[in-house]
Amino acid sequence: MTKLTRTEAAEYLLAHDHYLLLTHRRPDGDTLGSSAALCLGLRSLGKTCHILPNPEITPRFAFLHEGLTKEDAEEGDILVTVDVASPGMLPNSFLPLLDRVQLRIDHHASATSFTPRELVDPDSASCAELVWDVLEEMGGSMDTRLAEAVYVGLSTDTGCFRFANTTEHTFATAAKCARAGIALYELNQELFETNTLGRLRIQGWIVEHMKLLHGGTVALTVIPRQVEQEIGVTEDDMDNISNFPRTVAGVHIAATLRETASGEAKLSVRAVPGYDATRITTQFGGGGHKGAAGANINLPLAEAAKQVEAALMELTMDN
Repeated sequence: MTKLTRTEAAEYLLAHDHYLLLTHRRPDGDTLGSSAALCLGLRSLGKTCHILPNPEITPRFAFLHEGLTKEDAEEGDILVTVDVASPGMLPNSFLPLLDRVQLRIDHHASATSFTPRELVDPDSASCAELVWDVLEEMGGSMDTRLAEAVYVGLSTDTGCFRFANTTEHTFATAAKCARAGIALYELNQELFETNTLGRLRIQGWIVEHMKLLHGGTVALTVIPRQVEQEIGVTEDDMDNISNFPRTVAGVHIAATLRETASGEAKLSVRAVPGYDATRITTQFGGGGHKGAAGANINLPLAEAAKQVEAALMELTMDN
C-alpha cells in the first residue's frame, strides 16, 4: 500500500481516464457529497466517471447523485472509494469489487488499509475537503453544483461547523463554496433547520428512554426496530440521531444502538473533546473519529447493549 499526498493523488487521477466511485453503507452527506464532487470534477477534466448506485441512499441526499451513476463496473474502470474507512463499510453488493479498488480517499483516523494506494488525512474534518483540494491540484472546474456537493459533505460532517473537528481549512473550503454561488441559506435550512414530525417523535422517545450513567456524563440509548416502525420514522428522520443524546447538558459521551432489519445492532458513538469514541467502536470491529465513530455488532440488541454499557463504563473510569 502506497500513501499518497494530495499532489500525488491528483497526478494519479490525471493519468487515467475511466473511473467508478464507491460510497459507504448507510451513506451520509460526506460520502455522497464527496463522490458527487469528485465525479463532477473528473468529468470537467474530460474524464469518464460514474458512481456505483448505493442501495441505501435516502431521498434527502439522492439529488447529489442525479445523472452521475451507472449500474455496473466495466472493464477498464478504475475503482475509487470515497470516505470509506474499511471494507466492512462497503455495502454487501459492492464487496465483489473489492479487489479492483485502486485508490481510497478518506479522512478517518481509525481505518483499515485495503487498497494499493490511499490518500488519507485524519486532520481533515470531512472527506469533501480532501476532494476539493485534490480537484484544485488537478485544475478542475469548480462550478456551483460541485461546490454544493462539497458543502453538503463538509457541513454535515461538522454539524454545520459546530463539532470539534472543524478547522480553519474547513471554513476556507466553505468560503470557496460560497464564492462558487451555492444557495447557502436554502441548503442550511434543509440540512439543519427542518425537522419532520417523525424525527421529533423519535427524539421525544429518546428523552424518555435513554439511560444516563456515571453521574449523567454518559448516555446510552437502545432503540428496538419495533419502536422505529411504530413511530413511522424513515432513514432520513434517523440521520445523525445519535448526536441528539450527546446534546444533553453534562453528557460527555453518548452511545446509540439501533436494531437493524437483519437483526444486528448498529452502534453510533458521539463524544466531546477529551473522550475518544473509537475506543468503544474498535472493540466491536468498527472505527471512525475521536468525536464520532460507529460499528455493526452481530448480536441481539439486548446483549449488544450490555456489552456497550460495559465498554462505556470502562472508558469513563479511565478518563
